[in-house]
Amino acid sequence: MNTPDHIIAAQSRIAGFVHRTPLMESGTLNAMLGHRIVFKCENLQKIGAFKVRGAMNTLLTLKEQGAMPERVTCFSSGNHAQAVAYGAKILGLKATIFIPQTASSLKVAATRAHGAEVVVTKTRQEAESAVQAVIDQGAVFIHPYDDDRVMAGQGTAALEAFQDGPAFSAVFAPCGGGGLVSGTWLAAQATSPETKVFGVEPLNANDAARTLRDGKIFKWEQAPDTIADGVRTLYVSERTLAFLKQTAGVLEVSEDDIIYWTQWLTHLLKLTIEPTSAGCMAGVVAYLRAQTTPQTVLVILSGGNVAPETQAQIWAEDRLGTVPCL
Repeated sequence: MNTPDHIIAAQSRIAGFVHRTPLMESGTLNAMLGHRIVFKCENLQKIGAFKVRGAMNTLLTLKEQGAMPERVTCFSSGNHAQAVAYGAKILGLKATIFIPQTASSLKVAATRAHGAEVVVTKTRQEAESAVQAVIDQGAVFIHPYDDDRVMAGQGTAALEAFQDGPAFSAVFAPCGGGGLVSGTWLAAQATSPETKVFGVEPLNANDAARTLRDGKIFKWEQAPDTIADGVRTLYVSERTLAFLKQTAGVLEVSEDDIIYWTQWLTHLLKLTIEPTSAGCMAGVVAYLRAQTTPQTVLVILSGGNVAPETQAQIWAEDRLGTVPCL
């Protein structure tokens, strides 16, 4: 099982292959809410998402161990697919990627652009099943979140923020399979153990929250229906659940709130931000409403790959007329 030291080692390992992304703030938003909100901009990362961290840490670990394969494979709804394809290209490997047809068209095209063989399946379940045939032919499988090496790589985003930013009372990260939240918790233990770590997921895709409430892993039968395509995972794993149990909790947010905050963060930060990460702000607001003193919190903007059809959904109705407040 991972320890905080694994996050620190991963940071050193991948340093030459990923961006040390900036921290940003909006003075306007801080004034509106009466608290300091700091954003870790992984939407400005290579491939436009934090996922490249976990993929590169896994591949570079294999290289260190002298176990580099000729081909790698994975299943993914988008950003992990791009990350594995990018890493394979950089290291001269072949890649076969299985993506469900519900995935963002932008992410599918970007994965192909990195030279990977992309196989589109009807469902997430089909993607997970089809990958086994490629593994049987000798490819190394890189799981989107149920892998210690992937988790350690993802945690380096928060580790950088803790190193570069002010002291944070809480950090908020999107929760799909739980790899980013788990890595973030480990990063906090390494450098800022007093910081509370929250996962945030759509109410429509709340497998992590339901799992924590029920005490057993809840699994969707098909990809959940949410605009936040980056967290359309079917379930968290036993590996990530062990860390999720140690966080401050997983907050559930509505589709309306996800769209609202995607519009507002796009407007205030002048960045392209995936609904998956913008939804964290609804969790931030819920947290801040319970506070009696000014807080400084961190939000991990996990990605910025937004397809035209998703942008159309986001901007179908103008939400900027309602100003953020607590």
